[in-house]
Amino acid sequence: MPADLAVLGLEQLGLPAAQAATAAGVATVGFTPEHATATWLNAGRAPAGGALSAAELRRMLATGFRATSDPAVLGRVRTALICAPTPPGAGRAPDLGALRAVTEALAAHLRPRTLVVVESAVHPGTTHDVVRPLLERGSGLRAGRDFHLACAPGRGDPGGRAPGSAPRVIGGLTPACTEAAAAFYGRLTDKVVRAKGVAEAEAVKVLETNFRHVNTALVNEMAVLCHDVGIDLWDVVRCAETRPHGPAPFRPGPGVGGHAAPMDPGGRLRLVGLAREVNERMPRYVTERAAALLNEHGKSARGARVLLLGVTHTPDVPDLPDEEATPAHEIATRLMALGAQLTYHDPLVARWRVAGHPIPRAVALYEAAADADLTLLLQPHATYDLQGLAAKAPLLLDTRGATPAGAAHRL
Repeated sequence: MPADLAVLGLEQLGLPAAQAATAAGVATVGFTPEHATATWLNAGRAPAGGALSAAELRRMLATGFRATSDPAVLGRVRTALICAPTPPGAGRAPDLGALRAVTEALAAHLRPRTLVVVESAVHPGTTHDVVRPLLERGSGLRAGRDFHLACAPGRGDPGGRAPGSAPRVIGGLTPACTEAAAAFYGRLTDKVVRAKGVAEAEAVKVLETNFRHVNTALVNEMAVLCHDVGIDLWDVVRCAETRPHGPAPFRPGPGVGGHAAPMDPGGRLRLVGLAREVNERMPRYVTERAAALLNEHGKSARGARVLLLGVTHTPDVPDLPDEEATPAHEIATRLMALGAQLTYHDPLVARWRVAGHPIPRAVALYEAAADADLTLLLQPHATYDLQGLAAKAPLLLDTRGATPAGAAHRL
């Protein structure tokens, strides 16, 4: 069956987009410039990074989804979603290398009346000033006249609701482009929200991403303050959340990291820069708290046996972004620099390397916790019996406030 949709970029954003489309009955092909990646996906191998589980991928393949590195397929679809990753690059601006590559591949095969939508996280102006010229030069067609161009920022929800259930914000280059995109996304979600234009839709992603980082920075600073003055932060959070229209349920933690970096177009959002600084200090703060706890119990960090629990970025999801993007990686690096002997346990991660060194994986969890001088809870996966672990571990530092009150030391 010929594909109706092409998803360009099969990473953390593209695979869930393809999953939502196939679940809605849209015939979908995935495009990646990497032939090996396409081969692995078509063999049902779950991708690194936790974008999809092996079972989810197999269900997609069973409904007709295929991945390819052949750009010729892009000339046979009616809709193309650009979902290439845009990680932080020079000056922390999004690196558009992968986005440019898939856009140029699409441009060479673009047909009239095709709908092209940018889902990648980009700064306002990127769709109009970068994607549009690449498509027009490569195809000889004109955006808004010969083909439709829009932006619909991705709204990933790993481990959460069903694919495609979140409302989708769309903004087109022209009103006709907006309506074409609205008709397509109406097949995937119950609610489509029309933005005024492309730039407004791009700015929605900036606001949503930074909202998380700024509010997390606030509770992280509160965590440090409350510990310094002897206040139970977690009781403060519990009480504050009872206020109608009060604080959203943000929680402090060992760091933010992950795939969605703060977005600061032109370096003009001063609050975002400050939030980044606060959140980037948390792995160091957690390491200092760990060393202080060991010292209070008569042990030095040098030579101490430290067990790290949960090293993924998201609870119950096997996502391991680039090493430098995970708080667990930086905390492990800092503890190793202090001379600690590390082991880790994570039900979703079979092997883990830090700074090129393999970290031993604990097989018998409770025995490992009992043997460790310090157990450091970084991600409270649902499979963990935290009360049982707290009873076994001589010393447990909970960075997520997930253990029962009084069962462990908390951030």
